[in-house]
Amino acid sequence: MSVMQISRRVDYALRAAIFLSQDAPATLAEIAENQAVPKKFLEKIVQDLTRAGLLKSKRGPDGGYTLSRDASEISFKDIIEAVDGPIVLNSCLAETHDCALTPSCGMLPVWQEGQRRVVGLFESTSLADL
Repeated sequence: MSVMQISRRVDYALRAAIFLSQDAPATLAEIAENQAVPKKFLEKIVQDLTRAGLLKSKRGPDGGYTLSRDASEISFKDIIEAVDGPIVLNSCLAETHDCALTPSCGMLPVWQEGQRRVVGLFESTSLADL
């Protein structure tokens, strides 16, 4: 049986961001230990989140990572897309997908509605909601 699921990268990124929503700067080691995330894996995830403008870093003895804006302004969708790219429920919904069956596909409306609902949920759920 195959299961549709989010990636480990997304799971770890969300856990790290939720941890950082507590407003205190935290080092990679602190995040990794608190959230039981392998530090090496977390380094890459934090780089992606920083590149996407969701985290900022500060050097020095009181440094670490913090959210770049208020937790209420960062959605699950922001985090997911920063580490995994666009959310696509089915390959036929990807912008680059070209399928000859699309005009007559009876499943397409279902996939589109599922996509709308999933993306809507992730857009409307902020880090502050947790």
